[in-house]
Amino acid sequence: MDDFAGLAGLFSAALLAATILPAQSEVILAGMHMAGTHSTPTLVLVATIGNVLGSVVNWLLGRYLIHFRDRRWFPIKASLIDRATAWYQKWGVWSLLLAWAPFIGDPLTLVAGILRENFWIFLLLVTIGKAARYVALVVAF
Repeated sequence: MDDFAGLAGLFSAALLAATILPAQSEVILAGMHMAGTHSTPTLVLVATIGNVLGSVVNWLLGRYLIHFRDRRWFPIKASLIDRATAWYQKWGVWSLLLAWAPFIGDPLTLVAGILRENFWIFLLLVTIGKAARYVALVVAF
């Protein structure tokens, strides 16, 4: 049960970290990796799946709920959306490889939904970028 709880915690933190909610999946992943209680591939897989699903939530917000962007409760500020839109229009779909990056990554995934980026291309590029980030993190520790 402790194994499941730990992995569920990592998954949850990774999912939340990819949304607008404050969470740090990197710290949890690094701690679990250094503790050696789970295999490295399992940790990377769980963190990646959670983080990618969080980005899918952002894509869905952009795709279907953007008309609420002027509402107080909308999770991403207009200035971040504008900055991410400019970045996305400059670099195109390849910018999704940076969906893991602090400050710009979450708005990029939202903008991909706003601009109606093909979901499967979105999913592939976001998964590659986020998995590479987690692999780099465990290699560093």
